[in-house]
Amino acid sequence: MHIDIHTHAFHPKIAHKAVEHLNGHYAVACAGNGTITNLLENERRAGIDMCVVLCAATAPAQVIPANNYAISLQRAHPDSVIAFGTIHPGYAQWEAELDRMEAAGIRGIKLHPDFQGFWLSDPRLLPIFEAAQGRFIFEMHIGDKISPEKNPSCPYKLAAILDAFPRLQVIAAHFGGYRMWAHALKAFAGKERPNLWFDSSSTTPFATPMLVKTLLAAYPADRILFGTDWPLYDPLDEKHRLQEKGGLSDSMLERLMSNAATIPGLLPPQTGQAEQAIRH
Repeated sequence: MHIDIHTHAFHPKIAHKAVEHLNGHYAVACAGNGTITNLLENERRAGIDMCVVLCAATAPAQVIPANNYAISLQRAHPDSVIAFGTIHPGYAQWEAELDRMEAAGIRGIKLHPDFQGFWLSDPRLLPIFEAAQGRFIFEMHIGDKISPEKNPSCPYKLAAILDAFPRLQVIAAHFGGYRMWAHALKAFAGKERPNLWFDSSSTTPFATPMLVKTLLAAYPADRILFGTDWPLYDPLDEKHRLQEKGGLSDSMLERLMSNAATIPGLLPPQTGQAEQAIRH
């Protein structure tokens, strides 16, 4: 099963504005229009079976609406979408919201500190991580073009969280540090972390072939997940770019595209059982 672990889709009413914001913030021309319909069309064209759609609340007041949308997406597209909800350390009723997401079948939580307006080192996150261990998979945006000490989400802050919460399941986006891959390698390479994965999103458009090969070799092969950051990048283009720059054989790319299916708790129970049966 091929899974795109890192995508975004927005409510049709705001998709256009969201894409405009992404274009301006990252100085790109998004490959998609931001709607779930367009996302699923692009994934099918690339031969991808399921995608994780990430939702993040940029303010505490947006937590409930963002999670309502995540729940609606997963219910509307149960065979193709795994929706990740969101939480914000400024949201006082976070315990009840974790319970609500869990009851609704949401298996993951997206954190994007840079957009959400907090730091990964915010002590308000600590009880949330403690309560979420064993219940949710966190997808965390990590990195930016500024120095780690000025960045809300640098690799070293994530490493400290993993040290404090070893049972916390985390997917570190962008090979562990968007635009700060040297720091990601220092923080994560050669260290055994059984609950840490890395996604490949928003890396190959900027990284040299040598850097992509270095990142692929630095982390365990079964811990690297295919991700596109759609609507920023097209899934088919990203597959080709990752294979070319990474020097991946067809079988190596196939394994990388399928790695996400092995993350405990990611797939719906019936889908996950079927996938494990196929692998064994």
